[in-house]
Amino acid sequence: MTYKCLIVDDEKLARGLIKTHLSQLDDFELIASCSSAIEASNILQNETIDLLFLDIEMPVLKGTDFFKNLVHKPKVIFTTAYRDYAVEGFELNAIDYILKPITFQRFFSAIQKFKASQKENIFNTSVSIPENKNSFIYIRKDRKQVKVHLDSILYIESLKDYIKIHLEKEKHVTKSSISAFEEKLDHRFVRIHRSYIINKGKITAYTKNDIEIGKIEIPIGENFRNNLTFIDS
Repeated sequence: MTYKCLIVDDEKLARGLIKTHLSQLDDFELIASCSSAIEASNILQNETIDLLFLDIEMPVLKGTDFFKNLVHKPKVIFTTAYRDYAVEGFELNAIDYILKPITFQRFFSAIQKFKASQKENIFNTSVSIPENKNSFIYIRKDRKQVKVHLDSILYIESLKDYIKIHLEKEKHVTKSSISAFEEKLDHRFVRIHRSYIINKGKITAYTKNDIEIGKIEIPIGENFRNNLTFIDS
Protein backbone atom coordinates (compact mmCIF):
# COMPACT_ATOMS: atom_id res chain seq x y z
CA MET A 1 0.00 0.00 0.00
CA THR A 2 1.19 3.52 -0.82
CA TYR A 3 0.34 6.37 1.55
CA LYS A 4 -0.29 9.82 0.08
CA CYS A 5 1.39 12.68 1.92
CA LEU A 6 1.12 16.46 2.04
CA ILE A 7 3.74 18.83 3.50
CA VAL A 8 2.65 22.22 4.84
CA ASP A 9 5.40 24.54 6.10
CA ASP A 10 6.25 28.15 5.40
CA GLU A 11 10.00 27.37 5.58
CA LYS A 12 11.45 26.16 2.29
CA LEU A 13 14.35 24.34 3.98
CA ALA A 14 11.99 22.47 6.29
CA ARG A 15 9.81 21.37 3.35
CA GLY A 16 12.89 20.22 1.47
CA LEU A 17 14.17 18.19 4.42
CA ILE A 18 10.88 16.36 4.93
CA LYS A 19 10.70 15.71 1.18
CA THR A 20 14.21 14.21 1.27
CA HIS A 21 13.28 11.98 4.19
CA LEU A 22 10.11 10.81 2.43
CA SER A 23 12.04 9.97 -0.73
CA GLN A 24 13.82 7.22 1.20
CA LEU A 25 10.53 5.40 1.88
CA ASP A 26 9.08 3.32 -0.95
CA ASP A 27 5.52 3.17 0.40
CA PHE A 28 5.00 6.94 0.78
CA GLU A 29 4.10 9.30 -2.06
CA LEU A 30 4.40 13.07 -1.78
CA ILE A 31 1.34 14.64 -3.44
CA ALA A 32 2.28 18.27 -2.80
CA SER A 33 4.45 20.59 -0.73
CA CYS A 34 2.75 23.82 0.38
CA SER A 35 4.01 27.00 1.98
CA SER A 36 0.71 27.96 3.62
CA ALA A 37 -2.46 26.49 5.08
CA ILE A 38 -4.52 28.27 2.42
CA GLU A 39 -2.58 26.54 -0.35
CA ALA A 40 -2.94 23.21 1.44
CA SER A 41 -6.72 23.57 1.75
CA ASN A 42 -6.99 23.64 -2.05
CA ILE A 43 -5.00 20.42 -2.30
CA LEU A 44 -7.14 18.70 0.34
CA GLN A 45 -10.31 19.56 -1.56
CA ASN A 46 -9.08 17.67 -4.61
CA GLU A 47 -6.88 14.90 -3.18
CA THR A 48 -7.28 12.15 -0.59
CA ILE A 49 -4.36 12.57 1.80
CA ASP A 50 -3.36 9.84 4.26
CA LEU A 51 -0.66 11.71 6.18
CA LEU A 52 -0.18 15.43 6.72
CA PHE A 53 3.13 16.95 7.83
CA LEU A 54 1.97 20.24 9.31
CA ASP A 55 4.01 23.11 10.71
CA ILE A 56 2.32 24.87 13.64
CA GLU A 57 3.75 28.39 13.65
CA MET A 58 2.88 29.84 10.25
CA PRO A 59 1.79 33.33 9.16
CA VAL A 60 -1.90 34.12 8.58
CA LEU A 61 -3.18 30.78 9.96
CA LYS A 62 -1.56 28.52 12.54
CA GLY A 63 -1.28 24.85 11.67
CA THR A 64 -3.31 23.76 14.71
CA ASP A 65 -6.14 26.18 13.89
CA PHE A 66 -6.11 25.01 10.28
CA PHE A 67 -6.31 21.36 11.32
CA LYS A 68 -9.14 21.98 13.82
CA ASN A 69 -11.31 23.37 11.04
CA LEU A 70 -10.81 20.51 8.59
CA VAL A 71 -13.99 18.50 8.07
CA HIS A 72 -12.17 15.39 6.87
CA LYS A 73 -8.96 15.13 8.86
CA PRO A 74 -6.05 13.02 7.60
CA LYS A 75 -3.56 11.64 10.09
CA VAL A 76 -1.19 14.44 11.11
CA ILE A 77 2.39 14.77 12.29
CA PHE A 78 3.04 18.26 13.62
CA THR A 79 6.45 19.83 12.98
CA THR A 80 7.64 22.90 14.86
CA ALA A 81 10.61 24.63 16.42
CA TYR A 82 8.68 25.24 19.67
CA ARG A 83 8.04 22.77 22.50
CA ASP A 84 5.19 24.88 23.91
CA TYR A 85 2.67 23.48 21.43
CA ALA A 86 3.08 19.83 22.45
CA VAL A 87 -0.11 19.50 24.52
CA GLU A 88 -2.19 21.32 21.92
CA GLY A 89 -0.80 19.05 19.22
CA PHE A 90 -1.60 15.83 21.07
CA GLU A 91 -5.06 17.13 21.99
CA LEU A 92 -5.74 17.08 18.26
CA ASN A 93 -4.91 13.37 18.21
CA ALA A 94 -1.66 13.88 16.34
CA ILE A 95 0.36 10.81 15.42
CA ASP A 96 3.48 12.60 16.61
CA TYR A 97 5.01 15.99 17.35
CA ILE A 98 8.51 16.54 15.94
CA LEU A 99 10.85 19.35 16.89
CA LYS A 100 13.01 20.96 14.22
CA PRO A 101 15.58 20.36 12.88
CA ILE A 102 14.14 16.97 11.96
CA THR A 103 16.64 14.12 11.85
CA PHE A 104 15.86 11.06 9.75
CA GLN A 105 15.92 8.88 12.88
CA ARG A 106 13.23 10.99 14.56
CA PHE A 107 11.28 11.21 11.30
CA PHE A 108 11.38 7.43 10.85
CA SER A 109 10.12 6.92 14.41
CA ALA A 110 7.09 9.10 13.64
CA ILE A 111 6.46 7.14 10.43
CA GLN A 112 6.45 3.87 12.38
CA LYS A 113 3.83 5.31 14.74
CA PHE A 114 1.71 6.23 11.73
CA LYS A 115 1.96 2.71 10.32
CA ALA A 116 1.04 1.23 13.69
CA SER A 117 -2.05 3.45 13.82
CA GLN A 118 -3.10 2.25 10.37
CA LYS A 119 -2.83 -1.39 11.42
CA GLU A 120 -4.87 -0.64 14.54
CA ASN A 121 -7.59 1.03 12.45
CA ILE A 122 -7.82 -2.04 10.23
CA PHE A 123 -8.14 -4.29 13.29
CA ASN A 124 -10.79 -2.14 14.96
CA THR A 125 -12.98 -2.02 11.85
CA SER A 126 -12.74 -5.74 11.10
CA VAL A 127 -13.19 -7.29 14.56
CA SER A 128 -16.24 -6.90 16.76
CA ILE A 129 -15.51 -7.23 20.48
CA PRO A 130 -18.38 -7.62 22.93
CA GLU A 131 -18.52 -4.80 25.46
CA ASN A 132 -18.75 -5.48 29.21
CA LYS A 133 -20.26 -2.96 31.55
CA ASN A 134 -17.50 -0.70 32.94
CA SER A 135 -15.02 -1.97 30.35
CA PHE A 136 -14.48 1.51 28.91
CA ILE A 137 -14.80 5.22 29.61
CA TYR A 138 -15.17 8.28 27.39
CA ILE A 139 -12.76 11.21 27.42
CA ARG A 140 -13.14 14.60 25.76
CA LYS A 141 -10.68 15.08 22.94
CA ASP A 142 -10.73 17.24 19.80
CA ARG A 143 -14.29 18.38 20.62
CA LYS A 144 -15.47 14.77 20.70
CA GLN A 145 -16.10 12.09 23.29
CA VAL A 146 -13.57 9.34 22.57
CA LYS A 147 -13.96 5.78 23.87
CA VAL A 148 -10.99 4.38 25.80
CA HIS A 149 -10.97 0.72 26.84
CA LEU A 150 -9.76 0.37 30.42
CA ASP A 151 -7.82 -2.83 29.70
CA SER A 152 -5.81 -1.00 27.02
CA ILE A 153 -4.51 1.65 29.45
CA LEU A 154 -0.93 1.13 30.61
CA TYR A 155 -0.68 4.15 32.89
CA ILE A 156 -1.87 7.73 33.31
CA GLU A 157 0.53 10.66 33.67
CA SER A 158 -0.28 14.09 35.10
CA LEU A 159 0.60 17.19 33.03
CA LYS A 160 -0.57 19.95 35.39
CA ASP A 161 -4.11 20.75 34.14
CA TYR A 162 -3.99 17.84 31.67
CA ILE A 163 -3.40 14.12 31.81
CA LYS A 164 -1.75 11.84 29.26
CA ILE A 165 -3.29 8.38 28.96
CA HIS A 166 -0.68 5.91 27.74
CA LEU A 167 -2.08 3.00 25.74
CA GLU A 168 -0.15 0.19 24.10
CA LYS A 169 -0.04 1.83 20.66
CA GLU A 170 -1.08 5.44 21.20
CA LYS A 171 -1.56 8.21 23.73
CA HIS A 172 -4.46 10.51 24.54
CA VAL A 173 -4.11 13.94 26.14
CA THR A 174 -7.20 15.43 27.75
CA LYS A 175 -7.94 18.27 30.14
CA SER A 176 -8.43 16.85 33.63
CA SER A 177 -6.68 16.64 36.96
CA ILE A 178 -5.25 13.23 37.75
CA SER A 179 -7.31 13.08 40.96
CA ALA A 180 -10.57 13.69 39.10
CA PHE A 181 -9.69 11.04 36.52
CA GLU A 182 -8.74 8.57 39.25
CA GLU A 183 -12.34 8.64 40.48
CA LYS A 184 -13.52 7.25 37.13
CA LEU A 185 -11.27 4.17 37.35
CA ASP A 186 -11.94 0.81 38.98
CA HIS A 187 -9.93 -1.70 41.04
CA ARG A 188 -7.62 -2.45 38.10
CA PHE A 189 -5.81 0.84 38.72
CA VAL A 190 -3.78 2.26 41.56
CA ARG A 191 -2.05 5.56 42.16
CA ILE A 192 1.63 5.11 43.02
CA HIS A 193 2.80 8.72 42.70
CA ARG A 194 1.21 12.16 42.71
CA SER A 195 1.79 12.20 38.93
CA TYR A 196 1.11 8.57 38.02
CA ILE A 197 -1.69 5.99 38.07
CA ILE A 198 -0.90 2.51 36.77
CA ASN A 199 -2.86 -0.47 35.49
CA LYS A 200 -1.95 -3.32 37.86
CA GLY A 201 -2.36 -5.90 35.12
CA LYS A 202 0.34 -4.27 32.99
CA ILE A 203 3.16 -4.47 35.57
CA THR A 204 6.16 -6.44 34.29
CA ALA A 205 8.52 -5.88 37.25
CA TYR A 206 8.87 -3.80 40.40
CA THR A 207 11.24 -2.75 43.18
CA LYS A 208 10.61 -0.77 46.36
CA ASN A 209 11.35 2.40 44.38
CA ASP A 210 9.65 1.93 41.03
CA ILE A 211 7.21 0.00 38.90
CA GLU A 212 8.12 -1.25 35.41
CA ILE A 213 5.59 -1.49 32.61
CA GLY A 214 7.49 -2.89 29.65
CA LYS A 215 10.54 -0.65 29.25
CA ILE A 216 8.99 2.24 31.19
CA GLU A 217 10.09 2.83 34.79
CA ILE A 218 7.59 4.74 36.92
CA PRO A 219 8.67 6.05 40.35
CA ILE A 220 6.82 5.15 43.54
CA GLY A 221 6.06 8.25 45.60
CA GLU A 222 6.88 8.22 49.29
CA ASN A 223 3.30 9.07 50.24
CA PHE A 224 1.90 6.25 48.10
CA ARG A 225 3.97 3.29 49.38
CA ASN A 226 1.03 1.97 51.42
CA ASN A 227 -0.75 1.29 48.13
CA LEU A 228 1.80 -1.41 47.30
CA THR A 229 -0.35 -4.09 48.92
CA PHE A 230 -1.92 -4.38 45.45
CA ILE A 231 1.11 -6.37 44.24
CA ASP A 232 -0.02 -9.47 46.13
CA SER A 233 -3.66 -9.18 45.06
